[in-house]
Amino acid sequence: MSHPPVSVASRRSTRQIMVGKVPVGGGAPVSVQSMTVTKTADVEGTLAQIYALAGAGADIVRCTCNETAAAEGLAQIVPRSPVPIVADVHFHHEMALAALEAGVSCLRLNPGNLRKPAEIKNIAAEAKDRGVPIRIGVNAGSLHPELYKKHGGATPEALVESAQMELAYFAEVGFDDVKVSVKASNVALMIEAYRLLADTVDYPLHLGVTEAGPPPGGLIKATAGIATLLAEGIGDTIRYSLTADPVEEAKAGRQLLEALGLRERKGLDLIACPSCGRAEIDVIGVAKAAQSALEERNLPIQVAVMGCVVNGPGEAREADLGIAAGRHRGHLFIKGKIVRVVPEDEMVEALVAEADHIVAEGVEARLAAADAGAEAAAEDDRRALLESQGDDVNSSEERIELIHKWLEEE
Repeated sequence: MSHPPVSVASRRSTRQIMVGKVPVGGGAPVSVQSMTVTKTADVEGTLAQIYALAGAGADIVRCTCNETAAAEGLAQIVPRSPVPIVADVHFHHEMALAALEAGVSCLRLNPGNLRKPAEIKNIAAEAKDRGVPIRIGVNAGSLHPELYKKHGGATPEALVESAQMELAYFAEVGFDDVKVSVKASNVALMIEAYRLLADTVDYPLHLGVTEAGPPPGGLIKATAGIATLLAEGIGDTIRYSLTADPVEEAKAGRQLLEALGLRERKGLDLIACPSCGRAEIDVIGVAKAAQSALEERNLPIQVAVMGCVVNGPGEAREADLGIAAGRHRGHLFIKGKIVRVVPEDEMVEALVAEADHIVAEGVEARLAAADAGAEAAAEDDRRALLESQGDDVNSSEERIELIHKWLEEE
């Protein structure tokens, strides 16, 4: 006798927003988020962590925007990121405006820290003009003081009212491209706050237990809160907030969704750059061809397809294997080290062959088998591209000038 498949409760019906190309809510797959712990002004270090997070299962990554240097960093990070970037803003509304100018895909605002109605509405109006959504990120530890007084502390009602106050400011400027979170470090409080919020609004919800702490305790707390709500059909995007390498957050989020049957399990993990101004190939075409060829083999391997040899091997150095283009050649790399240079029209074939070798022989053996002179050839191509294209192919300096203009006006 056959039985219907067991599953969690039907997903709550919500509006849908787009964070870059990632749909959130409205029946879209539950997405995984994490946050970088680097200084956002450290562009290369932050990008390396973003690629590592994407490889671990993060669909969206948040970066702090707490100073001018961070906003300038975002202007350089956004066009090179493989996933949409959310700017985290707490106390200074001008940083939200600067982040919008930097081209981020979403803002996160804490209504307990940004309290002036005129500033909140200004941010919402600018986000509306650019088609950029905002997460209202309520936190039990930083509510408006009046809400603590009114409700006698951080209660589910206080958290939800904080979100409703922010929504009212947004409504005054006709902005409703919103997702909401009501996080707390107390798991029971977090669960009840989200249940109340789900009964109150139809916006997509971002789930998380804030400051869950280090594993294993932090993993248990976060899973207890997030999984309870997901099993009830509540939640559209999730983030584990652990005192650990953020890659562990992304892995935990992905594994939880797979365990609940909310995301499919996968063998091959292919990541690709967004094809910025430095790309030397059709990144999308090569990525699709590589994915098709590798999926047939069902190899448990992480592969990166990068548009240029200038930044690609460094940004995707956590990948088991990758290929980057430059001067009509493909630069094959393993764990960020160039091991072979092949003609451009043989890139996919070489990538697939090397993937087979890595699975059969291991990473260390394939690194030892690297072609002599491969790294020198890649460096020659890298230098030639920098000389011909310049340092700012993505027009980041133009965005930085606009950021400075905004900050001067504010």
